[in-house]
Amino acid sequence: MLDPDGVIALIVDWGGVLTDGISTVVDKWTAQEGVSPADYYAVLGEWLAPDGSASALINPIHELERGQLTVPDFEQQLATALTVRNGLTYEPVGLLDRMFEFFEHAHDMVGLVHRAHAAGVHTALLSNSWGNTYPRDGWDEMFDVVVISGEVGMRKPEERIFTHTLDLLGLAASQCVFVDDLRHNVSAAVSLGMVGVHHVDYDTTALELEAILGIALRD
Repeated sequence: MLDPDGVIALIVDWGGVLTDGISTVVDKWTAQEGVSPADYYAVLGEWLAPDGSASALINPIHELERGQLTVPDFEQQLATALTVRNGLTYEPVGLLDRMFEFFEHAHDMVGLVHRAHAAGVHTALLSNSWGNTYPRDGWDEMFDVVVISGEVGMRKPEERIFTHTLDLLGLAASQCVFVDDLRHNVSAAVSLGMVGVHHVDYDTTALELEAILGIALRD
């Protein structure tokens, strides 16, 4: 039974938590596109600070995640940046759609969130989008709140997107546990007073959440 004075809400990321790991997706996508994973990650490294939070000189990723940059513009910038690195030419149109074809549901984690919700835990999705379409079937029965970065003009790990999610839940940070596959996003949530869980695999995350929430969550 949930402790009303403890953590009573579960906030989860989508890509890498409710789906296969991002590295698995990138490996499949880069193989299809003929892109070296090292080149792809190098481009991201030029656009992002080491912790993925602060901006480098240019940062189309942050603009895309906030919905300030269109998908076609981002695809063109990414294709061009890859060409600059290796001299090869890539088709920019549909580049991200082809990437998202490789995202597969992590059925074990999806089931965990369903069980948590059925047990009375408040649930929320908090995801940084890349202009992608989400598979929302069943979300009404799974989540009380859904926050997609491109729809609200904010992105993790910005404080304001976390406080926006808390406001929608009507809860304090100390009443929530946040699960994400990126450590800097978890650290941002913890700095606001949430309990943080860095997701690596289902078994470890399930054990941690059972201890935090005080209820059985594994099937």
